[in-house]
Order: sequence, then C-alpha cells, then structure tokens
Amino acid sequence: MEDVQRHAPQVALPIDTVGVRGITMPLLVRDRAEGSRQTVARVDMGVDLPADFKGTHMSRFVAALEEWNDTISYQSVRRLLAAIKERLEARRAYVHFCFPYFLRKAAPASGSQSLVSYDCRLTGELSDEGQHFSLDVNVPVMTVCPCSKAISREGAHSQRTMIRLSVRMTHFCWIEDFIEMAEASGSSAVYTLLKREDEKYVTEHAFAQPTFVEDVVRNVAQRLLAHDQISWFRVEVESMESIHSHNAFACIERTLSAGNRP
Repeated sequence: MEDVQRHAPQVALPIDTVGVRGITMPLLVRDRAEGSRQTVARVDMGVDLPADFKGTHMSRFVAALEEWNDTISYQSVRRLLAAIKERLEARRAYVHFCFPYFLRKAAPASGSQSLVSYDCRLTGELSDEGQHFSLDVNVPVMTVCPCSKAISREGAHSQRTMIRLSVRMTHFCWIEDFIEMAEASGSSAVYTLLKREDEKYVTEHAFAQPTFVEDVVRNVAQRLLAHDQISWFRVEVESMESIHSHNAFACIERTLSAGNRP
C-alpha cells in the first residue's frame, strides 16, 4: 500500500515534535515499600520529523507502547524510547506518563492508615546526545502564617499549600524521597484520615513551626541541593490563602554542578 507519510510535504520545514496524546493505560510504578504499585497513566509520545517527510506514522507509537508494557524505571523507559526512535526513524523521541501515585500513610497520633494521592508526571527523552529523565510531583502541605501568629492574641491563619517539584535525574530515584522532602518543608503534612487526637497533633505541630511560602521553597531547595542524583530542579510553592482573595507563591530553579552543591 502507498505510504503517504513518506511523500514530500508542500512546505518543507522540519517539525520539532509530532505524536500522540492522551492514551490511557494501566501502569506499574516502582514502590519503595512494596516493590511496585498499580496505577493508571495518561501517556503522550512524540518524535521530531524531518523536513522531507509529509507525516509521521501515528500507529507506530501505539504499537511500541503495547509491546513495551513494563514497570516504569530509568532503564525500561529508555527501552521504550529506543523502540519509538527505531520505529519512527527519528533522531529524538519523548514520552510523558501522567498518573496519580498512592502512598499509604499512618496518622501521626492514632496510627490510622489511609491512602494519599500525589499527582506525578515522568518524562523521558532520548536523542543522539543521550537520555534525559525528569519527574514532576505535586505535594500538598499545610502552612501557618508566621506574621499572623506573631501579631495575633489568639491563633493564626493557616492554609493548604501546594509544592510543585520538578527534577532532572541522572539515575533512578524513589518518588517517595521527593514527597518526604516536600512534606518536611512546610508546617505539616496533610492526611486523608485523621481522628481527634490526630487533628490535635497536626494543629499543634503546624503552629509550632509556622512557614511563609519563602520558607517552604527554600527548605525544599536546600534538600534538593544536597541530592547527588539531581542535575536540575525547579520548585514552586503556592499558598491558597485563607484570608486573602489572592494566592502567594515563590519559586527557585537551579542547574546543579560540583561548584554549587553544599
């Protein structure tokens, strides 16, 4: 049959990225406690397209993904990317996996168990220059305003704060490690199930360590600067303010080398 995609295009310009988006599939993610964990991912895949090709072969992306069907890891994503590059005759290939990652957490006082979900995105890119592997994780925490606490006779305002953490890794890293870094950087972690003794503990713990968004973003950045498997990171902290009609945010981005690590 005629391969129309290989025809010369009317406009001979190279395309940076072309591919497919929004494929939904079950996915096994490596889990520090249990080995692996089942989730559901939305997958996007793409390649570059030379100026002399009219189009790419969209079905080949799906075929490569169907044949892959592996637990996600640094090595397995590389195998998928290499297969996409070969099938599509491309110089560069990328894949995004967007998925909820579930951790079972114990409440701080009662020990009651419940699942907490964290939105994650894993991105792999493979080109003739090498492979890049990055992770995005959204981690909710609680923050108590230091200014409000200092000027008020009773209490202080608190709010849900979202830590959006993006890292480029040189080797495989546990998702749990970054979640723990983020949760340790606010006034308190948040939980799905809390009994009364847990609410008391969380409230008192949070009010004992009030944090601005500036404090939180610096706390996370300090921990990432000390991580020897990170080559680049971006941390954005957004506070969904409880007494203002606007949100507050802060951001730190760094490329790491031997000269700027602590």
